[in-house]
Amino acid sequence: MPTLLDGRVALITGGSRGLGLAIAERFAAEGAVGHVLDLPQASAGAALPAGFSALDTDVGEEATIEAAIQAALRRHGRIDVVVANAGLVPPWRESEGLDMTEWDRVMAVNVRGVAATIKHATPAMKEKGGAIVVMASINAFLAHPRQMLYTASKHAALGIIRAAAQDLGRYRIRVNGIAPGPIATDALLQRIRARAAAGGPSEPEALARLGADNALARLATADEVAKAALFLASDLASGITGELLPVDAGLA
Repeated sequence: MPTLLDGRVALITGGSRGLGLAIAERFAAEGAVGHVLDLPQASAGAALPAGFSALDTDVGEEATIEAAIQAALRRHGRIDVVVANAGLVPPWRESEGLDMTEWDRVMAVNVRGVAATIKHATPAMKEKGGAIVVMASINAFLAHPRQMLYTASKHAALGIIRAAAQDLGRYRIRVNGIAPGPIATDALLQRIRARAAAGGPSEPEALARLGADNALARLATADEVAKAALFLASDLASGITGELLPVDAGLA
């Protein structure tokens, strides 16, 4: 039976763990091959799905993105799907306590890295078209206390999605984004455990609180985010571009 991404070549930044790895696994199950673009220390030893291999990339450094995309082209001859997933979640800080060195690094990855990924993927996709999926956040349209940096970076990602969709539509390249709510990834669990160790709520209590106000009364899962990425990357979303799709279990 044909699959949704049968034979398509996909690149996923930050694809060695967390949401990126879940997306790679879902794409592979639907027939895609390709690469995860990630830091070497992240991809070393990662259990990537069949048909996917790692290309050393720091999305905060444009030259490494260009080099990885060129390597993928030499290997496969084309690129059909790009998921700009790599991102940093900085510590919570009051506005008066912003660390501007931290600000520059997060913006380099979460904003410049997304823009540079689209910049260098576009020439490889212009002839046949394709799909670009940007990992944003509910912080692309909401703000929370002590999250100025992350919120600013994800607001910027939404602007990139909308502008790139306008630029690239004439090449039949669709550009959309996903806005996950809290997802129980290893990164979130580590932050919850760190706060618990400092006297905050326990892990079960914190997770229950996060899901309590959602319409589904739970957190959305990494696999549900991956399914949304699959939808936007596939021909099922052939008429959709410039949109941001929340995956948040109905966050109120």
